[in-house]
Amino acid sequence: MNERMLAVLEFPKILQRLADLTAFAASRELALALRPSVDRAVVEHELGITAEARRLFDLKASATVGGARDVRPPAQRAALGGILLPEDFLDILSTLQAGRGLRNLVTRFAEELPRLADIAQTIVDCPSLEQEIARCFSDRGEILDHASGTLARIRGELKVAHQRLTEALHNLMNSPTFRPLVQDAIVTIREGRYVIPIKVEAKSQVRGIIHDQSASGATVYIEPLQIVEQNNRWRQLQLDEQQEVERILRELSSQVGALAATLVTNVEALALLDLALAKARLAGAQRAVEPLLATGDRGADGCCRLVRARHPLLGDNCVPITVGLGADYDVLVITGPNTGGKTVALKTVGLLTLMAQAGLHVPADEGSQVRVFQGVYADIGDEQSIEQSLSTFSSHMTRIVGILAEASDDSLVLLDEIGAGTDPAEGSALARSILGYFLEGGLWAIVTTHYNELKAFAHNTPRVENASVEFDSETLAPTYRLIVGLPGRSNALAIAQRLGLPRPLVEQAASLLNAADVQVEGLLAGIQEEREKASAERAVAESEHRRVVMLRKQLERRLTEVDAERQAAVERAYEEAAAELAALRGRLRQVALSLERSPEQPIQGPALTPVVAPAYRELREVEKLLVERRPRPRRSEPSPAVEPERPLQPGDVVLIRSLNQSGELVTLVPERGTAEVRVGNFKLRANLADLVRTRAQSPGRNERATEPASSGPAALLNLVDRPTPATQLDMRGWRADEVHAELDRYLNDAYLAGLPWVRIVHGKGTGVLRQVVRELLADHALVRSHQPAPSNEGGEGATVVTLAH
Repeated sequence: MNERMLAVLEFPKILQRLADLTAFAASRELALALRPSVDRAVVEHELGITAEARRLFDLKASATVGGARDVRPPAQRAALGGILLPEDFLDILSTLQAGRGLRNLVTRFAEELPRLADIAQTIVDCPSLEQEIARCFSDRGEILDHASGTLARIRGELKVAHQRLTEALHNLMNSPTFRPLVQDAIVTIREGRYVIPIKVEAKSQVRGIIHDQSASGATVYIEPLQIVEQNNRWRQLQLDEQQEVERILRELSSQVGALAATLVTNVEALALLDLALAKARLAGAQRAVEPLLATGDRGADGCCRLVRARHPLLGDNCVPITVGLGADYDVLVITGPNTGGKTVALKTVGLLTLMAQAGLHVPADEGSQVRVFQGVYADIGDEQSIEQSLSTFSSHMTRIVGILAEASDDSLVLLDEIGAGTDPAEGSALARSILGYFLEGGLWAIVTTHYNELKAFAHNTPRVENASVEFDSETLAPTYRLIVGLPGRSNALAIAQRLGLPRPLVEQAASLLNAADVQVEGLLAGIQEEREKASAERAVAESEHRRVVMLRKQLERRLTEVDAERQAAVERAYEEAAAELAALRGRLRQVALSLERSPEQPIQGPALTPVVAPAYRELREVEKLLVERRPRPRRSEPSPAVEPERPLQPGDVVLIRSLNQSGELVTLVPERGTAEVRVGNFKLRANLADLVRTRAQSPGRNERATEPASSGPAALLNLVDRPTPATQLDMRGWRADEVHAELDRYLNDAYLAGLPWVRIVHGKGTGVLRQVVRELLADHALVRSHQPAPSNEGGEGATVVTLAH
């Protein structure tokens, strides 16, 4: 891309805003160096990275590169044998920690953020270097005592030597010999050694080394001979400490140098990730969207279309425009008044195109589509070249000639005030010739003009379209709205009047206008007025249509709700009646059991039948009546036809005649005369004689039988001739080999009867029976869960089973 064109369209200002959103120097450099790409695959990739960064903020709003620093210079210096400073090591440590944290965050969402994850995975941990830096340095960059054993020893000795030295100095100053000679009773340091301030007139009375004298000359600073050795020891230990610190820094610098390439790679990866985050922040601030990318040469798939696009440098007061190229036209001619927004429209299209090709989301609405142009060229603004003695027209033509020389058939050209600055007739002719060249060469162009001849050219030439910036004739002010399909008026007289030109002058100018021009202006004004009226009426009609559609949907939804409520009420009443009958059957069963187990006078066998049989008969009559009046489903399926011609085999859809239920035959056990059938979400064991293959197609390998699992009222329909089981099964005294068949049968009956739970009483005893029961319950298809009964209901002597309804 031509750098001058980028500057004309103000692309560097966008890069500056992007750079301000980065977190450290390396990513800031990338932001300022960002350029639009002419490779569609690269543009698609970069737009995807920005989209993933925005998604990352949705997943983790605090995502950041943290304390990353551009440590490439110190790393490269260390690779060349240089010794780094403590602050360099702290920057390296912070960068390694930031890289590890961001890599772990991004790779955690690798499926959702594949492009960012690819970048993050190039960040390499350096655990040994991290540990060494963290061990050797404090948060303030001080080298810690335990950085090495030698350093710890030297600092220990240094502390003792300093303490002894200061004590000796204080003792010396407070001695009767020195006290009269001391100027101030303070210990100070001169030239790195401890000294005592002595009065100048008493200096001959103190044996020692003079290191300094005060500015007034009244005091000399003497190192007494008594402490010279201690001072020497203290200074030597300081030098030893300095040498050990330098050795530690040299050793750590060597480790950094060995990992310099890794550190550089990590910084570059962090910079790319931070740039992506900055792009996401910029997109959020601009309320931008990821544009679609054109896929064809022309038409809907290949066009450039910006929906409610906003110039990103104009702030929230910017009036959005909707503009496109390539669908029905390749050249757009924008006319209208000065200060009306024509130039802003040109810059908006050009700048948003450049942003998209640089991988930035564009401030527009969803549905916007951009094309990857091989070049974007612009001649915008009135730039006279005084140095080259060029007029406005000459400057424009010089730039246009350069554009024509560079632009290819897949370039976007933006020309402001084409043909201006010279004789209108010649300028108009040149402009029409240039637009014709664009059409013949297959270029895409948007131009602005005041020439009426170009309006007519756009109207009469295929693949060329008129557009205008709107002007409010009542307020005499532009609205900055772009209207495609209608040429604009210059409104020069109205603007001049608004700017303060005396009315008589405006009226006189109007009288001097060419009659044809006045007629055209009036015609355009009438067309615009009719268009606005039609637009307003269309908006009212669309609003009314939306209201009617909404009311119809509300009515349909309410009718559906009423119908569903009615059906639910009927089914609820049926379920309640069915539940009451089931409970009644259970209570009847309990009464029969209590009569059998009565300690006073048990009633069993034939003697029990006259007692409970009438109640059972009445109960069955009521159940049959309830079944006959059961609400039918909306779409009744025909009963499956029986097809008994060939033997049964797994996979067949069979009818369990005793239950009047269809299911999928899972397994056959011919030697026992039984089979396993899947009905809905559970399996039943049934007699082979009770099964008949139906004509329905066998379900596929991954399909289940289409009949729903029986529960609630359906269980009542299937089992009207079967007694409802009790909610408790007492198995105390049973042998282990009796448990499986009887408990399985009981659970099947309880499930089909719609019981939500049952209790199995097995007693405590030795625990063998309890273990057998619970092992069977653990693997049973009809059992959702089981647990010991509450302590007041048997505890470990009973098990409460929740059935899998």
